[in-house]
Amino acid sequence: MIDVRLEAYKIILKVISKNIFSDKLLQQMIRKINQAGERSDLLYVLVKGVIKMHLNLEYIASQYTDSKKFSNTNIKIKILLYMGLYQLIYCDYIPQHAAVNETVSIAKKMYGEKISKFINAILRKYLREEKIEYPLENLDRISVQYSFPKEIVEKWIEYWGVKDTERLCAYYNQPPNLHIRINTCATNKKRLMEYLLRRDIIVIESDASENILITEQARDVLNEISFSEGYFSIQDVSAALVVELLTPEQNESILDLFAAPGGKATYIAELMRNSGELIAVDKFPNKIKKLKRAVERLQITNIKLNVNDTFKYGPIAPAYDRVLLDVPCSGWGVFQKKAELRWQKNQDMKELLKLQKRALDLGARFLCPGGILVYSTCTLNKEENEKQVEKFLNRNSEFTLELAEQFIPKEFTETGYLKTIPFKHNSDGAFAARMKKKI
Repeated sequence: MIDVRLEAYKIILKVISKNIFSDKLLQQMIRKINQAGERSDLLYVLVKGVIKMHLNLEYIASQYTDSKKFSNTNIKIKILLYMGLYQLIYCDYIPQHAAVNETVSIAKKMYGEKISKFINAILRKYLREEKIEYPLENLDRISVQYSFPKEIVEKWIEYWGVKDTERLCAYYNQPPNLHIRINTCATNKKRLMEYLLRRDIIVIESDASENILITEQARDVLNEISFSEGYFSIQDVSAALVVELLTPEQNESILDLFAAPGGKATYIAELMRNSGELIAVDKFPNKIKKLKRAVERLQITNIKLNVNDTFKYGPIAPAYDRVLLDVPCSGWGVFQKKAELRWQKNQDMKELLKLQKRALDLGARFLCPGGILVYSTCTLNKEENEKQVEKFLNRNSEFTLELAEQFIPKEFTETGYLKTIPFKHNSDGAFAARMKKKI
């Protein structure tokens, strides 16, 4: 029998100590657990939850021990405390005795009697007192209470104020719903909704996109045969809106740079009704393989996959009707689903802004006269969004901004741009600008 908590501990330790992503490690272990005929739900909950909330858990743990000693405690021991506290605070369905005893058992197995007694003492002290006093100053309080780096919280307060920053942080810490994108080449909304209802899967219609359904039953949906047969894809509505802003049409020639893993590319192909030509370019072979699998599953025939660095793709010629630039970004809009992203310390913002600028200038050169360029990100950072587009338009007089509300519902736009705010729109955060090249 697999000790799910122990396996969760090992993954969390690797992710936090090495500053890496958890998805691959999780997928490998979930496969093993499922093959053993056991449930993997707890593994996922613990790994994603502890990684997401570890600043909050560190603060709480420090309240029940000497703060100086705790700051010098080895990360291996701290993570055991995070796991125990996470179960006690955020997992109501786990009995308190199980949360404590199982964590103490791992501590004893891994590090001996002394460490297990230390873990046991702190967890039981929390249960006796269970009263946390957070800092009074808003920036510090929001940072530790909701578990976000202080510099990001500071920027959000500047954008939205304290109240809405708290709403944003609270939203990101909730379990995400699953968004289903209907493959309109294979079925329609009515038929898919009726089918899922017969399978006891409850979905609601999105008010942002005709082709998106929303459900809380992620596990059931992902195990559905209708998914493997290509009747739908998993895509957040904010990403679908980016494609709808592009308004792909049949028999066009479209270029998607930075295309993998391909959610937007496959939606473009579906809206083109498998006609015309879509060139999908990405430099990562593994991601292109993932896109290839999606293309085969959805029976898409009008995509040509190109494993290439965007900045080396060519020949450069004004040959395309539309170009999508879904550029690398800081990812502030997807913190709900990507637990580790809020802690990534290897981002160089100056280099990221330079890359985005280069991508815009390059993408523009592929457009034919009258063509449409859509620049998009999954971040809320105005430096990467509005300011990046404004600078591009200032140095490229042959392009004009087209108002997003002419193409997508107005409530998902702001000052002419597509802009989804998670706590307002119950979606990931996304930004996109639609620009037209003069004829």
